[in-house]
Amino acid sequence: MAARNRRPLLRATLGAHLAGEVDPIATTEAARGVAYALVDRARATDDPEVTRRLVTLADDQGLDELAELWADAPAISLPGALWRLYLLRAWVQRDPVSAARQFEAGRGRVLPREVVAGLADPPGPDGVRDLADAVLTGVFEGDLDVALDRAAAFCWVVAGGRAAHADELDDVDGEQADRVTRTGHALARTADQLAAAARRWRAGTLT
Repeated sequence: MAARNRRPLLRATLGAHLAGEVDPIATTEAARGVAYALVDRARATDDPEVTRRLVTLADDQGLDELAELWADAPAISLPGALWRLYLLRAWVQRDPVSAARQFEAGRGRVLPREVVAGLADPPGPDGVRDLADAVLTGVFEGDLDVALDRAAAFCWVVAGGRAAHADELDDVDGEQADRVTRTGHALARTADQLAAAARRWRAGTLT
């Protein structure tokens, strides 16, 4: 029943911003409007249930529906950052064992960023799941720039873990090593984008 209540809310909010428009400019503005509406709504209430529902939004709406709304938004924007945070949480929830293992493998490579991520020592599946939820909770309840910086730090550390794994594979399976390297580079790029979004939020220029 809860999911049925949430789905019309997102669609109604989107509809109010789209107003029947389908051109790219209108779609971008709609994505931005919905992102700010969700953040503003959460910050206007102290009801933890509202935050919980927003943290689990992708679980109930589905990533495909959020993708239609936010996947094409500029990476360094509020909707673009939210899309990346929900994608990150979805991966961690789906495969927390791999997420924890890759974080552990990357810890020695990017120590300062490990501290920013704030993951328990030693990291484990429950820890990375809790961190993913804590990051999104921070978006809706705390300092959004801090939440983005934590997510960026987590991505940097995991990217370091993937680089370490690629090094191990290099002499065994070069093709797989290349694939792991590419995913590590993509995750590091996501980290850079989240960190840039955090800087813009602090400067008051994140749109």
